[in-house]
Amino acid sequence: MTTATAVEAPRNWPVTLMFALTALAAVTLVPWYGLAHGYRLNAWLWFVFFLSANELAITCGYHRLFAHATYQANPLLKVVYLLFGAMALQNSALVWAAGHRAHHLHIDDPENDPYCARRGFWFSHLGWMIRDYPSGRPDFDFVRDLQKDPLVAFQHRHYLPIALAANIGLPLLAGWWSGELIGVFLLGGVLRLVASHHLTFLINSAAHQFGTQPYTSDNTARDNPIIAVFTFGEGYHNFHHMFQNDYRNGVHWWQWDPSKWFIRAMSWLGLARNLKRVPWFRIRRVQFVTQFKRAELGLAAQAGKAHALRMKDRLAEEYAAFQDAVANWTRLREQFVSDARQSAGERWERSLMQARLRELERSLSQQVRRMRALCAELA
Repeated sequence: MTTATAVEAPRNWPVTLMFALTALAAVTLVPWYGLAHGYRLNAWLWFVFFLSANELAITCGYHRLFAHATYQANPLLKVVYLLFGAMALQNSALVWAAGHRAHHLHIDDPENDPYCARRGFWFSHLGWMIRDYPSGRPDFDFVRDLQKDPLVAFQHRHYLPIALAANIGLPLLAGWWSGELIGVFLLGGVLRLVASHHLTFLINSAAHQFGTQPYTSDNTARDNPIIAVFTFGEGYHNFHHMFQNDYRNGVHWWQWDPSKWFIRAMSWLGLARNLKRVPWFRIRRVQFVTQFKRAELGLAAQAGKAHALRMKDRLAEEYAAFQDAVANWTRLREQFVSDARQSAGERWERSLMQARLRELERSLSQQVRRMRALCAELA
């Protein structure tokens, strides 16, 4: 899409005014009231509560449940997601999911990706919403499944009154109940809304600009642990774009992903089920292939050098070992699944098979580390 075409896109005035007025209030009214009257602790606690509720509704609900169906949720949990998702003022779950599925399908395509990162940080962060670009118009063909969900359909039909009631009514009710009407409304209503917007928008912009690409370099998505802290775990974006059907973004136990922990907690309470996880061997396999491609590029840049020739032999050995590991894992996995379907089988034999699968996973993990070191030597 050319710059001329982008400039000619008509302004979306309702969205532009909403962003401008809420931001203006956040940088003027919020600090003025704080300096003039001060904020009590309960106002800040309501700010944290509403901000967390909004972000989790977007990450766990709009994103991982509705857009990607990485798990199934109890209707009660869906209602909570749809209420606080509307409060986040990012459109209905139906529209949000339609745009996000288009983003995954057409990632980095300036003509069809709604918030294409290749069109610049500003465009992917905010600019795509304040003008009516053709790529930003929701295609409901992407969300036929969600249109059949009565709760999602209800929220979509009544989105505006739900969003207004949640954004105005909930902070005022909380302020009245806690005895600090204005303070809670300014922090839990105004400042919370602006913070929620820009934290979410960081995923579209910063998470496609800054970070590492351990799983794929075929698109702009990146893993960034700092962004993950501010976005409730959504900063592991390179993993997500490679494995969008996994309910986790931070796949390692030590990676900051409160959304993953919340979904898991809901499963313990019986409010979520069928949590989808990508097999660990498959994750390691993708990491190895990505490192292998980088090593090949490094060798190509040093072609003809003695050091590169030695590295080429090492690379060939690692790839041969990788192919053997994949073949063995595939064979064992198929046998394991087949035995489970036919009968319970001998526990001893199945435990031995599981141990062998885990051994292959550990072996591939070691290979990934060796490939990472080899790439560092070639850099």
